[in-house]
Amino acid sequence: MKDILAPELDVLFCGINPGLTSAAVGLPFATRGSRWWPALHRSGFTPRVLTPAEADQLPTWGLGLTTMVRRPTARAAELTRAELLAGAAELTERVRIWRPRWLAILGVTAFRAGYERPDATVGLQDLRIGETRLWVLPNPSGLNAHYPPQRLAEEFVRLRHAADLPDRSRTT
Repeated sequence: MKDILAPELDVLFCGINPGLTSAAVGLPFATRGSRWWPALHRSGFTPRVLTPAEADQLPTWGLGLTTMVRRPTARAAELTRAELLAGAAELTERVRIWRPRWLAILGVTAFRAGYERPDATVGLQDLRIGETRLWVLPNPSGLNAHYPPQRLAEEFVRLRHAADLPDRSRTT
């Protein structure tokens, strides 16, 4: 699955790794009922709920999308600690090259393991990559029962406010 990148994006979102469905069709967050696209819209990052096939439009709004680990799995829990460490190192290099203002990692457990921050919580992190600030969002997987759709969107709103971006959900 390809990255959706452009120089100096406002926010580069980073999923943990592609799911099997996304890998099979070559589109991000492609499972039916994915909570990612609705959360992105409800939080004001996009003017409407995009489809996976429209992911390449994200840079229109200063947004990008990548993954920490390239290997597809049915569940992120199948990834090894070594894969997360190596993935975080590769992600750090991508961030140094593309220089987004913010990197938003979608999953606190993956962030903790990949960046060796065992006490990290959702929200702003004290780690920077160059000038890029880091924010951890909840994993949008439907398996993440701690964050139902409304609460997930609220966490995305916190990032949008921190990044000082307008609410685009009201522009349609």
